[in-house]
Amino acid sequence: MLLQLQNPMKTSCLIRIKHVNTSIFHSMAVSPVPAATMFWKFDLHTTSHIDQLLDREDVTLRELMEEDDVLQECKAQNRRLLLFLSQDHCMQELVSLITTEPPADLEERSRFKFPNIACELLTSDVSIINDKLGGDESLLEMLYHFLEQDPPLNPLLASFFSKTIGNLIARKTEQVITFLKKKEGFIGLVLKHIDASAMMDLLLRLISCVEPAPLRQEVLHWLNEEKLVQRLSELIHTGKDEERQSNASQTLCDIIRLSRDQANQMQENVEADPLLAVLESQESVAGLLKNLFEGERSEASIVNGTQVLLTLLETRRSGLEGLMDLYSQGYERSYTVNSSILNAIEPHLKDFQQLLLDPPKKSAILTTVGVLEQPLGNARLHVARLVAALLQTNAPSICQELCNLATMDLLLDLFFKYSWNNFLHFQVELCVAAILNHPSSEERPSPASNPEAQGEAVETGRTIDPQTSIHNALVAHLFQKCRLVQRILDAWEENDRIQVEGGTRRGNMGHLTRIANMVVQNLEKGPVQAQITDLIKELPEDCRGRWESFVDETLRETNRRNTVELVSTHNMHSSSEDDDMESPFPNDLSLQQAFSDYQIQQMTANFVDQFGFNDEEFNEHDDNINALLANHHIIFPKLKRVFCTQANAAAFEACCKERIRQFDDAEEEEDIWEEKEINYATQAKSRTR
Repeated sequence: MLLQLQNPMKTSCLIRIKHVNTSIFHSMAVSPVPAATMFWKFDLHTTSHIDQLLDREDVTLRELMEEDDVLQECKAQNRRLLLFLSQDHCMQELVSLITTEPPADLEERSRFKFPNIACELLTSDVSIINDKLGGDESLLEMLYHFLEQDPPLNPLLASFFSKTIGNLIARKTEQVITFLKKKEGFIGLVLKHIDASAMMDLLLRLISCVEPAPLRQEVLHWLNEEKLVQRLSELIHTGKDEERQSNASQTLCDIIRLSRDQANQMQENVEADPLLAVLESQESVAGLLKNLFEGERSEASIVNGTQVLLTLLETRRSGLEGLMDLYSQGYERSYTVNSSILNAIEPHLKDFQQLLLDPPKKSAILTTVGVLEQPLGNARLHVARLVAALLQTNAPSICQELCNLATMDLLLDLFFKYSWNNFLHFQVELCVAAILNHPSSEERPSPASNPEAQGEAVETGRTIDPQTSIHNALVAHLFQKCRLVQRILDAWEENDRIQVEGGTRRGNMGHLTRIANMVVQNLEKGPVQAQITDLIKELPEDCRGRWESFVDETLRETNRRNTVELVSTHNMHSSSEDDDMESPFPNDLSLQQAFSDYQIQQMTANFVDQFGFNDEEFNEHDDNINALLANHHIIFPKLKRVFCTQANAAAFEACCKERIRQFDDAEEEEDIWEEKEINYATQAKSRTR
């Protein structure tokens, strides 16, 4: 049945009513109306104001852009609006808005309103606008002219320009790439404005957003011919603006990661990425390092250049978790570091060592723990990161040079000097982990591929492994020259003294605990277990005694405190309970775990088929229950095995018999519906028991 109501707003409402007595309509003075379909109907459709504006012949683009729903209508494929926007004069005005600086006398809040809306319209991913913008070379020329301005570019307009060109690269790839390749100075203009991060995004779109693969490879060769990598590397120099250096460094890092990621996704027979090949070449890395150490050294160039080196040394795309697992999960890698990179870095290790000794000058800073007269600085922190990454490569020549330079000794000095710099502490911890968890010779390829080493092995009658020999020297250097054990003990005792005097616990104690645990773990099991054991035995007798006492008492207690639960509900009970009452059962979670295991064990494959009762089983429930309870010691085997002593086992049996009362077959079956007197005293006694 359908009820029709009329309201003053001339909106008709059709309401479906089911199983209603028609007599109520007479009392309401409303008559039922039949209908073929029954539904709610609200005739509230409103026409967009944009359509009303488009009905006018003199409507302007600015008037349409003033409407709040212009973007919504554009993305909803409003045909009339799209035809209006795609006109030549409208497209030219839209492009002009995103490439021309608005008048400075406008209110700041509304100054970039229209440029922003214009950018959104041009990048709304509507085919008719994409076709018009990508197919009209005069519009592309207007866009390109934006790059020909003198720096600096307006950062907001630069982002509008980059977004528009980036959208065209993805949607009208061939047309835009053909246009850009005809412009000989395009790469130079982009690098001229690299201080704007939008230009960095534009370069990355050229590398990552071009499809299909053959066209992308063509673009990569074009960028390589323009010497993009070399020109970006030249920007990381002491004499350059810091913002330009930073963006150039970030661009190189992103190129490395994007190229490696895409290479892993592509098939093996795909041509190598020319930009990545240049970046990993020894010549390119050597040129970057030359720029870092040429002339006066600045922190900005050192940090930005080192970031590129760290990206080249990445063996897998992982965050903090991956780094922390280096000494717990081995050295699985997605790929190995190119030897040309290491060969270029090795001659400059002494320069990085000098940076640790004599960093770029920095003024004193005020920290929460006082004034720091000589801050560690970002340059030295990045050198520590570089050393950690180099040690993880296990390259023999690198390890040997670091050992000769005593770099680890210097890093440990900084570790204890800057006791509140956890960024540094983490990197030093990684260095120690890389040394102690060096893979054994069985985990690495044999030196058979080296004819000279193989010949020497045959002559001497033993296997020569130069890498193992060099690494053993590095381990010995860590314990002997760097005095790792003595440093741990001295720092710990000094921290205890400070705390006894009412001072604050030092900020590096957490990382120091982890380093100490690493040494202990490798003493028990590890690739260099035997060597570390011998090195500990070589310690002076008093130092060895202090170390053994430290491991057995201090470190063990520290680990216990670090692993204790902050909040435990195990011993929580009501205040009304008797505190002196002792349970015959162990006061732990073993009973709960055993019973949980028992429950899981009963969930067999045919559990669903066996679930429930058959009709005849209801007649024999007493026998079934009695048999079940009589064999309680079989049903709960794991509960019983928890108790290892005879006394506990006897207590377990007694408790089971006390808690589980068997049914008496001789009792008459009780009628649950029979009225009877309720004895509350009996129930209270039962509950007490």
